[in-house]
Amino acid sequence: MNPFSTSLCLATALCAQAALAADWPQWRGPDRNGISAESGWNAKWSNAPKVLWKANVGTGFASFTVANGKVYTTGNADNKDTVFCFDATTGKEIWKHAYDADLGDKYFEGGTTGTPAVDGDKLYQLSRWGDVFCFEAATGKIIWSKNVQQETDARIPDWGFGGSPLVWKHLLILNVGQGGLALDKTSGKIVWESDDRNAGYSTPFPIERNGKTEIILGSGRSYVAVDPVNGQKLWEHPWNTSYGVNAADPVVQGDLVFVSSGYNKGAALLKTAGSNADVVWQSRVMRNQMNPSVLIDGHLYGIDGNEGKDASLKCIEFSTGTEKWSEKSAGAGSVTVADGKLIVLSEKGELIIAEPSKDAFKPLSRAQVLSGRCWTVPVLANGRIYCRNAAGDVVCLDVKG
Repeated sequence: MNPFSTSLCLATALCAQAALAADWPQWRGPDRNGISAESGWNAKWSNAPKVLWKANVGTGFASFTVANGKVYTTGNADNKDTVFCFDATTGKEIWKHAYDADLGDKYFEGGTTGTPAVDGDKLYQLSRWGDVFCFEAATGKIIWSKNVQQETDARIPDWGFGGSPLVWKHLLILNVGQGGLALDKTSGKIVWESDDRNAGYSTPFPIERNGKTEIILGSGRSYVAVDPVNGQKLWEHPWNTSYGVNAADPVVQGDLVFVSSGYNKGAALLKTAGSNADVVWQSRVMRNQMNPSVLIDGHLYGIDGNEGKDASLKCIEFSTGTEKWSEKSAGAGSVTVADGKLIVLSEKGELIIAEPSKDAFKPLSRAQVLSGRCWTVPVLANGRIYCRNAAGDVVCLDVKG
């Protein structure tokens, strides 16, 4: 082989190693922490990224799931919820399934809130009113469906069931009831259920502690950890938020669990040991009303405050709760992370890429990509960023490196 060919092969191999694409198969990504392993994407631009495709999916706030070249999301129109499957690159509609569902706009625009979850060749969806579907992910064929609220008579919280499904081994775990509900993922049969008290709105979150898995959920009055095998309560920390809106997933590092909610409740760092969850610190420094914070290098980045008020993007120290900085332009938006960069979608539809610095807010790129209200977390997968607004306008942006 001549030297030129050898150099070319080496350069190609290095480029392949430098850029890493990644799917996003469930709410908050592969590791459920809002952080993507994808690298080599274009985080700096002078003009807005190229729009690859647009769509409208109806009213709602569900985020996106991306797997095997397909992107999934949901919305509501004419009192029907619809689950959509698009080609991730072109936006071509591959399949959709609609079913009767009230808009539920008493307190906000209404529509869908939970994000579908992909597990192998299956797609799972939980509606605000307790409808659960298991689809063949490639075709939309219904494997099984049921309404768990009607079957269990579980009370529906004020904003409807808000969390996404969690697939754990052979179970599908849902935030229904005070401490969750588990179905057999292949048949939909109920395996265990919890007390009939208001659920919160977080997604069931698995952690490993002492060699065993625990599932943490936000209930209407607390954050509670349960055994996924039988639903037995392992520990509970009272957390009374106005209207029972414990919506943000916990952020976990080792035996430390960060919980946060809006309505001026605030945040706390808990140290778990045995059946106890003791408070390390608690304050109103971070009030995650809807979307959870992300943890990078010992610091949390998240939206502090309620929509319609003085919400802002903040950075605080994880171990102490000390505030490092606050940035008003994000409003009640959302944040995720990839390749050591913050991906922020502001409440007014501005996409911002920033360095995750504890010293100051350091934006690298900004572009107006949507109008209207934007509370939904953007998703980066395979060189594309997917964003949506409350009206269901979806935009897919090209950020390939």
